[in-house]
Amino acid sequence: MTDNASNHRAATASPRVAAGGVPVMLRYAVLFVVAGVVLVPLIATALGGFKSLGYLRVDPFGLPREWEWTNYWDILSGGRYWRLMLNSVIIAVLTVVLTVGVSAMAAFAFVHVRFFGATFLFNYLLLGLMFPAATAILPLFIKIRDLGLLDTYWGVVLPQVAFGVATSVLLFRNYFKQLPAELFEAALIDGCGYFKFFWYIVLPLSRPILATVSVIVFVHSWNAYLLPLVVFNRESNYPWPLGIMAYQGEYSTEWNLVLAFITLTILPAVIMFFAAQKHIVAGLTAGSVKG
Repeated sequence: MTDNASNHRAATASPRVAAGGVPVMLRYAVLFVVAGVVLVPLIATALGGFKSLGYLRVDPFGLPREWEWTNYWDILSGGRYWRLMLNSVIIAVLTVVLTVGVSAMAAFAFVHVRFFGATFLFNYLLLGLMFPAATAILPLFIKIRDLGLLDTYWGVVLPQVAFGVATSVLLFRNYFKQLPAELFEAALIDGCGYFKFFWYIVLPLSRPILATVSVIVFVHSWNAYLLPLVVFNRESNYPWPLGIMAYQGEYSTEWNLVLAFITLTILPAVIMFFAAQKHIVAGLTAGSVKG
């Protein structure tokens, strides 16, 4: 009788306590604080685009006194905005396709192909995680110039792929290792080679990690500023981060137009993230729980 009463009290109290003994209310409080830290700047940016420059300086976080819809309309109705967006889309899509393709095949080889020096090569590849692109910007510029890739999309795409491969291979490798080994053995027995197994079995089962890596690489490429600034000389090739310079004058900056421009240009990355959110969570948590 005593055991039943204890079990009943534990079952009653369990909804109030999260895993690890952390109260549910405390978890929600922390999540609300984190959400506020993320959402408040985004909302302030979107609302700032609806204000006049004078009122934005007086009240940067409040609601607009008069909604200046022309700020957004002038940007959307101009051809310059769409050219910047097209450049960003081309660069980001090329970067995603090449990074995902190269990284997935490399990770598959590290998991399923046994060859001499595989561990050393993998660890050497992971050294790229220690060096951000900014530390190599000067030799990178010299190499891009020598290859004749200045003022071209490939001058930005190829370095972004090179610096994104290490993280992508690590994510793909961890995910591929969780796939049942029996699948590979059965495929070999049926006469399926490495390439067919990778294309027809591994990739269809890897949609979560494909979505995860694609979104990470896309957002990184979409927000890149330093590398395009070094590579591009013509404004016709600028991606959107460089397009903000059009609203910065010698003596003043039209911050209301800058905020409106930022709001419009980060929407594709936000939409892509929410569209792939389910797969991203599944991809990042794959292999975290065994059994």
